[in-house]
Amino acid sequence: MKARVSKILKISVDIFLFLLVGVGILVVFSYIPIPGNYKIFTIQSGSMSPALSTGSLIFVKPMADYNVGDVITRRTDDPKASITHRITKKDAVNGKAVFKTKGDANDGEDSENVNLDSIVGKKLLSIPLLGYPVSFAKTTPGFIVLIIIPGIVIIYDELHKIKDEAKAIHTRRKERKAAAGEGKKEEKTEKTEPEQKKKSKKKKEEGNS
Repeated sequence: MKARVSKILKISVDIFLFLLVGVGILVVFSYIPIPGNYKIFTIQSGSMSPALSTGSLIFVKPMADYNVGDVITRRTDDPKASITHRITKKDAVNGKAVFKTKGDANDGEDSENVNLDSIVGKKLLSIPLLGYPVSFAKTTPGFIVLIIIPGIVIIYDELHKIKDEAKAIHTRRKERKAAAGEGKKEEKTEKTEPEQKKKSKKKKEEGNS
């Protein structure tokens, strides 16, 4: 029972570590300056509840155009801040698309107009609560705790498995070699015994003569 619990615990820890590293890889990939690449954001408020709860992780991808009903993430005057709200209106001003947005949980629309250039992208996917560890992973301590350390643990575990497997292979080869040696020894013994009997018989006959 104890061994079974230990095995389940180890599997759970391995899955958790792989998930953390996987999220870390996604976060790093989202920062690579590839045209059309998706971005990852964490919902910091309840303005989009219940569609997007606080702490949700969202994947956002740039589109050629946006329509009413789309949930978009847009830039603000603060380069470190962004807003994720739903498009409620779409108009054209001087031949360019202009949007109005609103948080699902807010009473009124956002005061400013949103132009196409300020939109980061449209929400493709959201995962509740996963935004908390991702936000922490973006900090230096979080990157060390959630990415570097789990990565080292996984690499160490894999190396340990490789070492054990190599040791097992070496042991099996040694056992096969020993078994082959025993077989040859037995074969040699079987061949030698008749010869010894013949020599013994010959000596006995010579003695009688």
